[in-house]
Amino acid sequence: MKIIILGAGQVGGTLAENLVGENNDITIVDKDPERLRELQDKYDLRVVQGYASHPSTLLEAGAQDADMLVAVTNSDETNMIACQVAFTLYNTPNRVARIRSPQYLAAKEQLYQTDACPVDHLIAPEELVTQYIQRLIEYGCAAGRELCRQQSRSGRR
Repeated sequence: MKIIILGAGQVGGTLAENLVGENNDITIVDKDPERLRELQDKYDLRVVQGYASHPSTLLEAGAQDADMLVAVTNSDETNMIACQVAFTLYNTPNRVARIRSPQYLAAKEQLYQTDACPVDHLIAPEELVTQYIQRLIEYGCAAGRELCRQQSRSGRR
């Protein structure tokens, strides 16, 4: 699968590391030439230096024949516009964007549609962490209550 990753930070670098091992054709885009060189020296991938949402950068990265674009820069706006540009100009079929702002996430049902902002899948780190902690608390409390019941039945406390 041909995948373009926008953003060579911790998330983009880790994503590239995991996907390269699965025989994917990975291109990573970032403004930082040193970070790109570091990743290229370490992994079998292609790098493009430039602004992630610029049409010329996406063209150079191969958006016109990519299977997926994953936008994980530090800017929600850049991630959203990159998905829009990839969809509108290059018809990139699958678009994933990291969105961190609660303002954008609160309106996600209206915003992230093909006829609005064409993002197929959202990565919302803070939302995922919150959901995970909430599940831990719920399951932790449920497990704690069950343990208390078991101890009460056996006469222990």
